[in-house]
Amino acid sequence: MLQPHHTTLTQFLIEQRRRHPGARGDFNGLILAASLACKAITRTAALGRLAGHEVPAAGAMNVQGEQQKPLDVLSNDWFIRLCEWGGNLAGMASEEMELPYAIPAGLPRGKYLLAFDPLDGSSNIDANVSIGSIFSVLRAPPQVMASEREVSAADFLQPGCEQVAAGYALYGPSTLLVLSVGNGVHGFTLSPDLGEFLLTHPDMRIPEDTQEFAINASNSRFWEAPVRRYVDECLAGRTGVRGKDFNMRWIASLVAETHRILTRGGVFLYPRDTRDASKPGRLRLLYEANPIGYLIEQAGGRVSTGREPLLKVQPDSLHQRIGLVFGSRNEVERIERYHAEPQAALEGEIPLFHARSLFRETA
Repeated sequence: MLQPHHTTLTQFLIEQRRRHPGARGDFNGLILAASLACKAITRTAALGRLAGHEVPAAGAMNVQGEQQKPLDVLSNDWFIRLCEWGGNLAGMASEEMELPYAIPAGLPRGKYLLAFDPLDGSSNIDANVSIGSIFSVLRAPPQVMASEREVSAADFLQPGCEQVAAGYALYGPSTLLVLSVGNGVHGFTLSPDLGEFLLTHPDMRIPEDTQEFAINASNSRFWEAPVRRYVDECLAGRTGVRGKDFNMRWIASLVAETHRILTRGGVFLYPRDTRDASKPGRLRLLYEANPIGYLIEQAGGRVSTGREPLLKVQPDSLHQRIGLVFGSRNEVERIERYHAEPQAALEGEIPLFHARSLFRETA
């Protein structure tokens, strides 16, 4: 039941702003505009086939070479139209656009950049599995603010530690907005009665230990040795070296995987593999991995490429892909240790003692 004491998203942002007396209201305006886009998307997504938005147009592909669904395009349009006019942004970048979006002439420009995945997990729409939106807020470089030029891709190439806010919306049985403005992670549930996001999950924290991991096992033949070792040890259960049983999960929706880990712990792996040497990972650094990583670390978890801290990675392109491991700190640190060990030790140079994978390798 709705309670009068629930804090609205607007009230929450005002309280955060009061901690910084010199702050203007443009940051709050941007977050509220992004939340409004999420409200619009959840209404559109809820209609499903009733609105004809699930059937992809023939041959429609995005810059990633992936088939676009009409709801992908509509979600992208919602973010643009609801965030461009407020005078908070210098530009936007999206999974669905090859180049950054410049604020149209005649509209005021602001000091922030918005990078977003308008509809994460859209391949799950037909199965009615939870989908969502992911966004990242960066400061525009000083040279953009001091000039009249439009934003370029280079302006977005900032490491994840430079983010000033990040969040995602989860469109499931209820619509949730999970947000960090640099002071922890807080979850808001959309009230159908008020049409407002209300604070329902304050100060979300990830436990340091877990007995749950998420990975796409169909890619096991492409895994590098450290990942294969980690998964095999988990699957060996209490009779193996870990001495405890693990559960394996895989939803194939990054926002849903993230939300599960934020609410009960776990570790998520979408690691670099050997499938395609031109793609050192599958997830996009700027508008998927970085904002999720920011939230995870704000909640006390750890995020990594497996080899290095993710939020310190210097991006080199707008749609750069990367391997991603995140979740309960002790498990992520274990995976990092495995990557740091000499490769020969992982592979096993003595055939008698070579570790056999529980996933059968195929030619």
